[in-house]
Amino acid sequence: MPAPDLPVDPSAGAGQAAAGNADPAAGSGPDAAVDADLDVDSGEGVVLEPEPVLPEPVRQRVIALAAAALVGLPADELPVPLRRVAKFAPNRRARLGGPVIATQLAGDPLLPQRLASRVLAEAGDLGTAVIDGARPAAADPVEVAALAYLARPDGWRDMVEAATHAVQAEAESAVVAERVREVEHRLARAEHDRAVARVEAEKLRDELARLREEAGGLREEVRSLGRSLRDATAKERKTTEMLATEKGRAARAVADHDAEVRRLRAKLAEAESAAGAVRQTAKDARAVDDARLWLLLETIGQAAAGLRRELALDPTDLRPADVVADASADRPQNAVGNGPRARALDADDPARLDQLLALPKAHLIVDGYNVTKRGFGEVSLEQQRSRLVSGMGGLAAQTRAEVTVVFDGAERVVGLPPAPRGVRVLFSRKGETADELIRRLVRAEPAGRPVVVISSDKEVADGVRRHGAYPLGSDTLLRRLSRS
Repeated sequence: MPAPDLPVDPSAGAGQAAAGNADPAAGSGPDAAVDADLDVDSGEGVVLEPEPVLPEPVRQRVIALAAAALVGLPADELPVPLRRVAKFAPNRRARLGGPVIATQLAGDPLLPQRLASRVLAEAGDLGTAVIDGARPAAADPVEVAALAYLARPDGWRDMVEAATHAVQAEAESAVVAERVREVEHRLARAEHDRAVARVEAEKLRDELARLREEAGGLREEVRSLGRSLRDATAKERKTTEMLATEKGRAARAVADHDAEVRRLRAKLAEAESAAGAVRQTAKDARAVDDARLWLLLETIGQAAAGLRRELALDPTDLRPADVVADASADRPQNAVGNGPRARALDADDPARLDQLLALPKAHLIVDGYNVTKRGFGEVSLEQQRSRLVSGMGGLAAQTRAEVTVVFDGAERVVGLPPAPRGVRVLFSRKGETADELIRRLVRAEPAGRPVVVISSDKEVADGVRRHGAYPLGSDTLLRRLSRS
């Protein structure tokens, strides 16, 4: 930050002036300069003349001289703020303590007096000349002004003012010299630009002459091209007339072709209608035959059940050989005949599922969530799916049957692990339930193929039974999987 303008404290100056008048030895030297600056005002007190404003170079030099002279003064003669500054390194004292030094020089008139003797002694002959009021012509005006400001000899204000004028003149001379150099640089650049412009003008004149020659050749070429264009236009007109004639012929041919295509499409539609009618007739006939066969099988089954009730025949495991063995021979204690007799299969007995899957080309369709929520609904849906699909993989490997597991699409998640070999995993689409997808799978199978549907939903079981499938409860599959 720049140092202050070093104003003088009036109160401090008055005190020092009083001390100077009391001291008879204070009439010469630097101390007398302070008394010279004091004017007595008709008994109203002592008033200091305003200090001149120092140019920046002079101010910086005053601070540098004062900073160098601080180390020569006793600590008790230094103001308290400058005692710490005096301990700084020489190269940092003026830079870091400059504001403090300037403030103390402006506020304490005795401080310049104390520093002046040391500064003048170091200045040598120049210091002596400044004390005598002389201004050597070869001396630096900044140095003279700084020494005069600290020593305060007679005429020191004139020395400071002369240094100010010299610094200002030097600054103005530097500005003028800079402007002169700038003008010279601009003149040189203008001369260079003018030379370049002359060269460019010569090039442009040559280019203009060349372009005029090319323009003459281009005009001749344009006339030739105009004649060629007129000839081409006449040929184009003739070609357009011929093209219009050919387009008319082509349009008539296309119209005839479209008519033939429409006629052939009509015939094809009639043929497809006839074929569809034939296929529908064959389908209806096959449906009638299937219904008759189903009715016959149902009639035979009901007749057999009625005959069994009529004869009141109970199930028996007795065979003729068993009667002969009981009457004429002894059985070992572990004979097979002494074991438990065969019993009828329960509704959820896994053996029924094994019997059905043993049929040729059997297809097992599983209502996924109906089975998992009944068997292991305490775990998450992801774990339910993984557990069921893994179990169906083992069952497909054992029975070699086709296995399809159907889940509701609303519960579908990304990242389902790949299905085991032989197992098909399906999710119903948006707007469709797994039950509808199961019925669609059953309807897609050909008549006569054994299709087994695992679901405890009565509506699903009744629906697939009407289409020839074998419905079994979810408990049957769960018991079969637990046995595996």
